[in-house]
Amino acid sequence: MQLSSKIAIVTGASSGIGSRFSKDLVDKGATVYGLARSEDKLKSIQTELGKNFIPVVLDITDHEAIKKWVDITFDEDKLPDILINNAGLGLFGDVDELPLKDWDTMINTNLNGFFYMTRQVVPLMKKNEDVCHIVNIASIAGKIGNPQMSGYNASKFGVRGFSESLFKELRYDGIKVTCFYPGSIATKFFENAQGMETHPNMMQPEDVSKLLINVLETSDNFLINEITMRPLNPKPPES
Repeated sequence: MQLSSKIAIVTGASSGIGSRFSKDLVDKGATVYGLARSEDKLKSIQTELGKNFIPVVLDITDHEAIKKWVDITFDEDKLPDILINNAGLGLFGDVDELPLKDWDTMINTNLNGFFYMTRQVVPLMKKNEDVCHIVNIASIAGKIGNPQMSGYNASKFGVRGFSESLFKELRYDGIKVTCFYPGSIATKFFENAQGMETHPNMMQPEDVSKLLINVLETSDNFLINEITMRPLNPKPPES
């Protein structure tokens, strides 16, 4: 795919790898609709990236809001080429102590949100004469279960199954589906979820985004359906 002039949707675009994905896509000449709940952060990114980054304040757990936005944004003459389902969060704890609200929040954001967005975008991609691409950002936690992570694991294992099914379902419609399974990335995710500081041995957002661009730019009949990535040495330098 040649990214110049393509239309991309990136969820969770206000921070972390989502904001880096947006930057690199804009640098390649794409128009990016950056979705998140924080208007201030999105506007700050637009100031940095320019008019090809279009901020959209939207909660991906609200299916009706997604449908309304898609209906007023796209039509037969303006179809999306790329969807990056990236928004997600982690809330950890023992299964018998994890608040129901935390479980529901993870399932609604990490799994239902992917479904809601994909459900609305796929019919438009099917109308697109060009090959389109959906990238789902899961986690290494979508392949390996760990204590105190039952809810997060369940949501990311769900993304894994969702992505596997989608790639087989949509390939004959000219829609690629790729699932990313990243290990630790130096973003605020770990600080927000576990109070853990980032360190230099974690993967860097720019490296993950560079890989995303490479995957998107593969030739039309070349499909990478999943990628697992990890830091070579995941331990902090002092260890």
